[in-house]
Amino acid sequence: MASDRSRRRIFLTGVVGTLIIVTIYVTGGVVAGAKGVAHAVVFPFSWAADFVAKPVGHMAAGMVNYSDVEAQNKQLRYLLGQETLRANQNAIAAEQLRQLTHALHVHVASSLGTLIAQVTVLSPTNFSASVTIDKGQDDGVMEGMPVVADGGLAGRVIATTSHSATVRLLTDTGSVIGATFGNGATPVLISGEGLNNPLSVSQIPVTASLGVDSLLSTNGLQGGLFPPGLPVGRVTKLLINPGASSYSVSLAPTADLSTLAYVDVVLWEPST
Repeated sequence: MASDRSRRRIFLTGVVGTLIIVTIYVTGGVVAGAKGVAHAVVFPFSWAADFVAKPVGHMAAGMVNYSDVEAQNKQLRYLLGQETLRANQNAIAAEQLRQLTHALHVHVASSLGTLIAQVTVLSPTNFSASVTIDKGQDDGVMEGMPVVADGGLAGRVIATTSHSATVRLLTDTGSVIGATFGNGATPVLISGEGLNNPLSVSQIPVTASLGVDSLLSTNGLQGGLFPPGLPVGRVTKLLINPGASSYSVSLAPTADLSTLAYVDVVLWEPST
């Protein structure tokens, strides 16, 4: 009887062990299957997530790269601006040097004594043209003094303060200059015609020989506003009417009035 119980216990133990092994095996397969099923279910969503995420990632990277490019462009624009500024400053310095050099070539003016001044304000209009310079009464500048620039007459002082002066330019419509040409025997009046217009001379006797590119200069007559010999302008056009006893001409100022930076005030007064 005892032996039967023992055999049944051994048999049950074997059955239970077998069931446990089978259960473990089956459980592992189910788990693996479940993992496979889960992978099969999740994979499409994972692929979709990757499909969506990758372009977003590329777009984000593109935004970062675009920001870098924009920053580099700004830096390049800044450096280009700096180089342009240096180039402009060099050009201005070269032009100022040229004007200073030409101003020294007005021999008549230098023989009278001159004072170099810097132009601080340009105020030309269609009818009036004037500049302000940084020298005034305390520097010896007085009303009526001639002003030369770039090798020729630019105008004359019409108002002064302690440390500045206003210069009426040749092109001002209120400017009238006594001048002459050739041997100095023919006096004429040169009138300003406004900004960007040539100077004009009328009532020139037909007996007086005057051609294109002829130079006119101040005549220095007694009581005149300018000393003799200051270059004023060169003839650009002759206006002659057949049968007339006189003719007119147009002049270009010898001084470049459009780019004034420095001028020479001639220390001369009409009363002298």
